Amino acid sequence: MERRVTRQVKVGNTYIGGNSPILIQSMLNTMTMNTEESVEQAIKIVDAGGELVRITAQGVREAENLKNIREEFRRQGYSTPISADIHFVPEAALEAAKWVEKVRINPGNFIDKRATFNKIEYTDEEYEQELMRLEVKFKEFLDVCRRSGAAIRIGTNHGSLSDRIMSRYGDTPEGMVEATMEFLRVCVKENFHNVVISLKSSICSVMVEAVRKLVSAMEREGMNYPLHLGVTEAGEGEDGRIKSALGIGTLLCEGVGDTIRVSLTEAPEAEIPVARRLVELLTTDSYDLRCSIDGEVLKARSTISDRDDAKLFLPAKLGAYLLSGKVKELILELPDLGDDFAKRLAQNILQAAGVKRFKTEFVSCPGCGRTLFDLQKAVAEVKQEFNTPALSSLKIAVMGCVVNGPGEMGDADYGYVGAGSGKVNLYKGKKLVEKAIPESEAIERLKLLMRRNGENI
Repeated sequence: MERRVTRQVKVGNTYIGGNSPILIQSMLNTMTMNTEESVEQAIKIVDAGGELVRITAQGVREAENLKNIREEFRRQGYSTPISADIHFVPEAALEAAKWVEKVRINPGNFIDKRATFNKIEYTDEEYEQELMRLEVKFKEFLDVCRRSGAAIRIGTNHGSLSDRIMSRYGDTPEGMVEATMEFLRVCVKENFHNVVISLKSSICSVMVEAVRKLVSAMEREGMNYPLHLGVTEAGEGEDGRIKSALGIGTLLCEGVGDTIRVSLTEAPEAEIPVARRLVELLTTDSYDLRCSIDGEVLKARSTISDRDDAKLFLPAKLGAYLLSGKVKELILELPDLGDDFAKRLAQNILQAAGVKRFKTEFVSCPGCGRTLFDLQKAVAEVKQEFNTPALSSLKIAVMGCVVNGPGEMGDADYGYVGAGSGKVNLYKGKKLVEKAIPESEAIERLKLLMRRNGENI
């Protein structure tokens, strides 16, 4: 696998891009103000093989506490770089840049207001004024990062594009690319190049198309910044692994990607061995694979003998075919794993690629310090109640908070979104239907909502 040549970015004592190996990372789901628990979980991630640890900072107070987390982490002998995750509060990014090696900002809400998903008409002059305002505020952040030596990640999410971007470019991969390029052009103008980029979506086809388009856009403008890859809200268990492997692996097979995160609704340290194994499988050619296409049918045969490896290797290797829009059926021949396993895996890969639906689809984020209820428990309960043949045509989202919740689950039929400590908001599509329901009542209220909309439950 020949990788795309990118600029090398220094993050603390490690590097992303250039000739550096693909870096594996994860994110804490502890409360950022709880220094002890945050350090403990960061250590678990590193001990599992993680090479970068990300921590949310909801506001300035949490950003200030990154200093304490970093100092205790270092005191315990760990030098792994820490990245802050910022949404909505630019002041928190300015503070975080003083204490950690990398700061992620979201173009959809760093300067633009929180999206309302309403179309707003801008004249060319008004749009240009918004870009000038963006440049002034973003330059202030870059100046702080330059002084502190912090790298940045421009992390664009499909689910949190601004109303400004969506009004002109739509809720599209093109919109994701332009939202990113606006910030990158400022970086180039200011001669600030310690930059990593990510474009993520819970829909594999959107994520892959957006990254491909961004690579082309950067090449046209003489940029070669390293890329972080991930499928947001991939879920958990087998489905989460297959979906992540399909999105991330498709791009890795094309030589694109310098650092990755497999986002699972599980303990953060559980993400690391999955990501590590995915990279190993794609860089060592561990298994054979023979493919042929007959009309709209893709046939693939492999002597792969490990079921867990098959759930990573095959979606990654077959992703480009399945996301092309030309393949409608997948037949796997896996003689060492059996026909039943091969048929079920083929169905799950087709569903992850958005080609066919065989069962209820669940979208769930991995959770972070913004999540104020037991997300893993909620996902398990929602799956238990709603994973039935009668609801196989539905997509249900379980999200930890409102950062990406309403947007990232925009194509879901129903949403179960954290709204505060032990509280849940219920959505029908992007429409908020019930607000701040006690978590203990949320499942039954979701059932009632679905029944009112004619679902067979």
